[in-house]
Amino acid sequence: MHLTHIARLFCLAAPALLPARAEVARIDIDATRAASPPADDHPNMQGAAPDGSRLAVNSRFLTLDGRPWFPVMAEIHFSRYPERYWEEEILKMKAGGVTIVATYIFWIHHEEVEGQFDWSGQRDLRRFVELCRKHGMRVWLRIGPWAHGECRNGGFPDWVARLGAVRQNDPKYLGYVSRLYGEIGRQIQGLYWKDGGPIIGVQLENEYGQRGPGKGAEHYAELKRLAIKAGIEVPFYSLTGWGNPDFPAQELLPVWGGYPDGFWQQTLDQLPPSDLYKFSNERSDASLAADLAKRKAGNPLGHALFPYLTAEMGGGMQVAYHRRPVIQPDDVGSILLTRLGSGVVLYGYYMFHGGANPEGKLSTMQESRATRYSNDLPVISYDFQAPLGQYGQMRPSFRILKSMHLFLRDFGSDLAPMATWLPTGKPLVRAAARMRNGRGYVFFNNYQRESSLPDHAEVQVALQTALQASGETLAIPRRPFKLSSGAYFMWPVNLNVEGAVLKYASAQLLCKLEREETYFFFASPGVEPELAWDAKTVKSVTAPGGAIERDDGRVYVTGVKPGTGIAAVVETPSGKKMRIVVLTREQALNAWKLSLAGREVLLLSDADVYVDGDRLHLRSRNNEMKFSVYPASNAFPKAAAVKRGRVDGAFAAYSASVPRKDVAVRVEKVREAAPAVPEKTVKGMAVIPDDSEFERAAVWRIRFPEHALDGLSDVFFSIRYAGSVGRLYRGNRLLDDNFYNGTPWEIGWKRFAGTPGNGDLTLQVMPLRKDSAMYIERGYWPDFPAGNEVAALKEVRAIPEYEIVLTGGAK
Repeated sequence: MHLTHIARLFCLAAPALLPARAEVARIDIDATRAASPPADDHPNMQGAAPDGSRLAVNSRFLTLDGRPWFPVMAEIHFSRYPERYWEEEILKMKAGGVTIVATYIFWIHHEEVEGQFDWSGQRDLRRFVELCRKHGMRVWLRIGPWAHGECRNGGFPDWVARLGAVRQNDPKYLGYVSRLYGEIGRQIQGLYWKDGGPIIGVQLENEYGQRGPGKGAEHYAELKRLAIKAGIEVPFYSLTGWGNPDFPAQELLPVWGGYPDGFWQQTLDQLPPSDLYKFSNERSDASLAADLAKRKAGNPLGHALFPYLTAEMGGGMQVAYHRRPVIQPDDVGSILLTRLGSGVVLYGYYMFHGGANPEGKLSTMQESRATRYSNDLPVISYDFQAPLGQYGQMRPSFRILKSMHLFLRDFGSDLAPMATWLPTGKPLVRAAARMRNGRGYVFFNNYQRESSLPDHAEVQVALQTALQASGETLAIPRRPFKLSSGAYFMWPVNLNVEGAVLKYASAQLLCKLEREETYFFFASPGVEPELAWDAKTVKSVTAPGGAIERDDGRVYVTGVKPGTGIAAVVETPSGKKMRIVVLTREQALNAWKLSLAGREVLLLSDADVYVDGDRLHLRSRNNEMKFSVYPASNAFPKAAAVKRGRVDGAFAAYSASVPRKDVAVRVEKVREAAPAVPEKTVKGMAVIPDDSEFERAAVWRIRFPEHALDGLSDVFFSIRYAGSVGRLYRGNRLLDDNFYNGTPWEIGWKRFAGTPGNGDLTLQVMPLRKDSAMYIERGYWPDFPAGNEVAALKEVRAIPEYEIVLTGGAK
């Protein structure tokens, strides 16, 4: 036998039989032990809809109609966003793979003046929930009464904050809470799951750690009683689980969270590396609520009672005056990956969509040191660097998260009951597996925020599964691969494809189109895709986009060049022919799984995409938009604006364009900044200047055409400046504000086009001192002139956003 053939057989052998090579980073995972079955310990947390659909929860996962259910929950604050744009933002979230919309109800937004409730305009809770129902989105309300959310007084009106005995079973306080819950109940009457509505969950209180008589579990029980009395009846009631809360375990579900950074941290230093970038059985992020109390991480009741549900996984991070982190897309995406590998079964984001504080009657609405908090927040902006920005911008993080949400939509019911298995020993590589009955996924993460993890030249997992009676040990992949610095991904193991068994794929699973009998994968960074099929479970395998190798009872599809072509066709034992497409990672990030004319399609486009009924919306900052649709067909036969291009692999290619428009901006400097005065600090942290001190700001006047929005979806003003704070006014009205962190400040103009006054805007920039007591990340500090302070405007650009709306569907 030829020596190279002997070597190849040696690599294919079970790795448990191999001596570990020093240069191979081998990861041993033993997933043979059966996980404990889920316990039905929560009989009080379930509910049926009029059509018979049933929601429930056990100790391991949520269920929908008796099947495991893995939803994605995303926070948007309806009262922080103009109501005329709610619908399109809900549709964007849906296009991003979100299934549950979560929202706070800030008490101060609705009863700022005692006894005067306001549920109108962007405070119209019922209208918001009805729009969610219209588009098939379920809803989880966070009804407080204390909410935090970086809102003034944690969401309490000033008159409530002055009561003294709050957040406990004080009769006077509970009387006001009962009235608030009654108002909420009237607003959403008939919109609960039991009524056929979308509201399935309610969170009570927030970050609550008090204990003792009339507090803790007693207070939670009373809040739930008051909610039900007000008609707020849902299958699930939750509380935030960090901080070791005392709560009635049979009545509430703890939800968890974690963030890539924390604006609330009272330090001017870079934070130590977060453990959220590691796979772990720990659910609590010790940094959460560090500004409110020193609490111990962990759950004293034990994880065995409750599934791993989350509600506050950071979709980004707000900035405070003293601490201004910059969140990168992979900071967010890699945490989703590690939490999936760590056993999460409901992934909830805070925030998924940015917003802006509404105007108050008596005060501004932001958290600040003036309201006895340890942080100064912007008066208006609550952008949060979220996947969907303050003005609805789809950011790169949105696409990264969407690529995993599409997977959860199609395969989450399989993933939910899978248990997490961590490697044995101390492997050099961060990895984990989630398995059930020998099937599952392996996860790799070589990314850490603000750190550079090393490349690993040769990595291989030795995974022991329980698929067979005698067990099996899989080498994944059969030849070690290079794990690049910054890479993170997940691969399927023993995936059942209509009866054919895919032993593993060294590519990430994206989604499937069942009607088209097509599974979509995408390539992992720096790894050659390989599909390994169990030869006994396939009738035939062909590789139009690769090569076939057969060995040791396996059929390998190798040499796959990622793209839009068919990589393999697998005929299953039942006679079905399943097509396999392996996209590039970029194509996967630009993939949109949509329903057009009642048929699911996969659309590839770098435009921002969402669907409203039979209308396909594409928005882009480029007036020419290209997109491809699978299956390849004449999807838009009546759309005269669309040109059919050449076939793009297995996809039909299209292009469309609208007239290009240039929006000229004129900028005129009105006033230089006055010399800086000594900075105010508290405990060594910078404090935002008083409003009166903004008289020292540098001032510019910004002018643009009166009809700038004509023919456009929006116009974004990108403002590059250097200073401590930027404020934008129209007349005397503050439109938006920004704490400088070295990134461009972007403002969507359509929101303000109808505000009183002429087209002129006034920009104020407060000076930033070189010695300011604030955290700005390395590389983002501005250059300082000789005076060691700066208030400079570098550029104002108007960036048109174009839109094309098509009606059609695959025929």
